[in-house]
Amino acid sequence: MIDTFVKFLTYEKRASPHTITSYHTDLLQFHAFLKHHAPGLPTEKADHQEIRAWIVDLANKQNTARSINRKISTLRSYYKFLQHREYIKQNPTHKVRALKANYPLPHFVQNNDLFELLEQCKFSKDFPGFRDRLILELFYGSGIRLSELINLETNLVNLIDVTLKVRGKGAKERIIPFPKSIATLIEHYLEAKRTFFTNDASNHFLLVTNKGDQLYPMMVYRTVRKYLDQYTTIDKRSPHVMRHTFATHLLNNGADLHAIKDLLGHATLAATQVYTHNSTEQLKKVFEQAHPKA
Repeated sequence: MIDTFVKFLTYEKRASPHTITSYHTDLLQFHAFLKHHAPGLPTEKADHQEIRAWIVDLANKQNTARSINRKISTLRSYYKFLQHREYIKQNPTHKVRALKANYPLPHFVQNNDLFELLEQCKFSKDFPGFRDRLILELFYGSGIRLSELINLETNLVNLIDVTLKVRGKGAKERIIPFPKSIATLIEHYLEAKRTFFTNDASNHFLLVTNKGDQLYPMMVYRTVRKYLDQYTTIDKRSPHVMRHTFATHLLNNGADLHAIKDLLGHATLAATQVYTHNSTEQLKKVFEQAHPKA
């Protein structure tokens, strides 16, 4: 049944490879637990007591509450699928509650540091230089995800309307606006790209490697970290931090939370509300600096 569920995620839900791998790994771990603690019991026959026993086992092995909650979420989706397909009558996860977890505030780059990077950094005036700058500008200018950036096709970039069409989680498409300054940068980049690949070796993806291949996650990570290392001292310096920065700066400048949700491609407002904590912290700092009795 695990294999059946994985096929459902792949071909019907069109989940991302990362999501499929995570769900598959979690279910195989649960299967291994049952094999040891309840030999002969298939996952589809497990009840809430076996699930709770697994949660206790995970906690005893020093798994974090966030990690355990993700695995609980995997089981919820799995048993919901089994119930919908009438393989089981009752969903055993209904009696299972998530653990209380402390969720850290999203890391983001301060305005001054990011503006200094984008305005003062000396990017080379060739294809690799234009590409590196475009990677950073798109992350900050559109809030795009790493997977969306890597899979962004040239024909889905509208330089007249200054919008991108991306396919996010669950294969959901959305239109994202971006600053007009990025449109000019994309034109320079495409010109450099045509010059760099004189034999037209590059593919249909907007951003490619020096060999004309599709970008891969580790290359993008290295690129972002390379430049952030020069201008900020925050602990995390990754593509997702640029996405956090996009959302936090919008909220701090008065953007509507629902609009930010749509721009980020979040399924629910709850996922976006985490940024309000950063905004609140910003307000506290302003208050402490400005109020006479603070």
